[in-house]
Amino acid sequence: MTFQPGGSGLHFIMDRERLPLQLTVVQSQPGPAVRDGQWSTGLCECYGDMGDCCFALWCLPVFVCKTNRAAGGCVCLPLLDCVGCVPPASLAMRAAVRERYGIEGNVFSDCFYGCCCYPLSWCQMSREIKKRTAALAKAQSSSLSSSSSKTCRTALLYLDDSHLI
Repeated sequence: MTFQPGGSGLHFIMDRERLPLQLTVVQSQPGPAVRDGQWSTGLCECYGDMGDCCFALWCLPVFVCKTNRAAGGCVCLPLLDCVGCVPPASLAMRAAVRERYGIEGNVFSDCFYGCCCYPLSWCQMSREIKKRTAALAKAQSSSLSSSSSKTCRTALLYLDDSHLI
């Protein structure tokens, strides 16, 4: 780039040989990345959603029923967790969430987390459901808005010569 003084000020002359012009078009804004094959948050990352963390701390049975309902299960199913030493609803729900979102793991890890880290496991499942649902809704709204904006633009072309009043 060189500067040349002119009658009305400085003029910039771009040297195309030195400066390659490359444009990058951003299709969507960056958001929370949801990786396939892994949980989006760790087991002990409750600070990411303090509302759920406090809800689980103060009223765990209601929180578990709410999370189970959000995952598409029966609201009263988690009440069976107090029956035996292995919580069946927690085990089943964790396996269902893993299966739905393609998260790696096995029944042994589900059993371990259900028995040893019961509240943390339910908080992690709640965060996962929220993040995946939000990512899906964002993808659907962006595809819907791009198709509806095209429709609106073509529809407005026909209204150019019309009177609306």
